[in-house]
Amino acid sequence: MFGMVIASSSPAVAARCAHASADAGVVATQNITDPALGPRILRLLARGATADAALAEALAGTPYGAYRQLVVMGTTGPAAIHSGARALGTVGSALGSDSAAAGNLLAHSDVPAAMVAAFESAGGPFGARLLAALSAGEERGGEAGPVRSAGLLIVREVSWPIVDLRIDWSETGPITALQALWDLYAPQIDDYVRRALHPGDAPSFGVPGNP
Repeated sequence: MFGMVIASSSPAVAARCAHASADAGVVATQNITDPALGPRILRLLARGATADAALAEALAGTPYGAYRQLVVMGTTGPAAIHSGARALGTVGSALGSDSAAAGNLLAHSDVPAAMVAAFESAGGPFGARLLAALSAGEERGGEAGPVRSAGLLIVREVSWPIVDLRIDWSETGPITALQALWDLYAPQIDDYVRRALHPGDAPSFGVPGNP
C-alpha cells in the first residue's frame, strides 16, 4: 500500500502533485510543478529502479530540475527527495523508516520532520496515519500563507486508487474538510472495491431505489 497527503495555498493541489501505483510506488511533484514527472518516475520504479536512481534519471531528462521539489518512494529501498535550488521560500524535508515528507514556502523548515514523526507514531488505518501527519504539519506552522486545497491518495493491490479524496478549494480549512471526507469515506472503501471485483456479492448502496 502506498499513499500521500498534500496541502497547498494553490487550488487543486492533489490533481497536479499526487501520483501513485501499487506496482511501483508514490511520487510527489511539488514547488513549481511539472506533473509529467510523476508518471515518468513511476514508470522507472515499475521497471525496477530504486527511488534514488529513478529520481536521478528523471532530473537528468529535464532542464528545469532547479525549479522542482520531488519526493519518491518505491517498493524497495529508502525514499529519495530533491529540492531544487530555485524552490520557493523556506524549504524542508525529512525521511522516516517508511515515510518521507517535503515542503516549500513553509512557516518553519522542520514542518516535514513533524509530519514524519506523526505518521510513524500514529496508529489506525493507513489513511488516518497520513492525515495525522498532515495535521501535525499544520500544527507546526504548515505553509507560511493560508492553505486552500488538500488531497489524499492511496493505492493497494487493485489497478485504481482505493482513495482519491480532494478538497480543491476552501476558504475555511481544507485540511479539516479532508479529514471529514475521510471519516465519511473510510468505512466504505472495501465495499467499493468489492463492488468492482465481485458485483454480485456487493453490499447495497443504501440509497433510494437500491434495496
